[in-house]
Amino acid sequence: MNNESDDRLKLLLIGDARVGKSCLLLRFAEDVYTQDYISTLGVDFKSRTIELDGKETELRIWDTAGEERFRTSTFPYYGGAQGIIIVYDVTDQESFNNVNQWLQEIDSHATSGVVKLLVGNKCDLVDKKVVDSAVAKSFFFNGNQQRTLYNLSICRVWIFCMQEVHNDQ
Repeated sequence: MNNESDDRLKLLLIGDARVGKSCLLLRFAEDVYTQDYISTLGVDFKSRTIELDGKETELRIWDTAGEERFRTSTFPYYGGAQGIIIVYDVTDQESFNNVNQWLQEIDSHATSGVVKLLVGNKCDLVDKKVVDSAVAKSFFFNGNQQRTLYNLSICRVWIFCMQEVHNDQ
């Protein structure tokens, strides 16, 4: 690894509209929480530098639109991403059912070998949960470059992704 790739990672957030991708990013990058729906038009970008194991790494995170009409405009952002986080809403079965479609888009547009994580969002809405956590956890095999995260803190998601990318390099 060279120094430039050591201290900077490109991550991509993808998933259906209204699953909370922008909220996850805002909470992590700016420590801001909003219950209001934020529609991403095309892509949004935030960065945050975090220290792990005595080393600072800048996470450059691209938040993509989940709406179908913006989908093709986000494909160029897949290139060069070292980690892609697929977000679904645990209160919306369809968002989980669409994960396979998102995986196909990764296979078509991302760099081979990109780290892929599946994240269930809105786990705090226990009474509205419809996606079975056991099914979600078993969705990805715990094989190379694919992991399922469930009910982790927001900060842990980014650190876990960063560790997976570094372990894979």
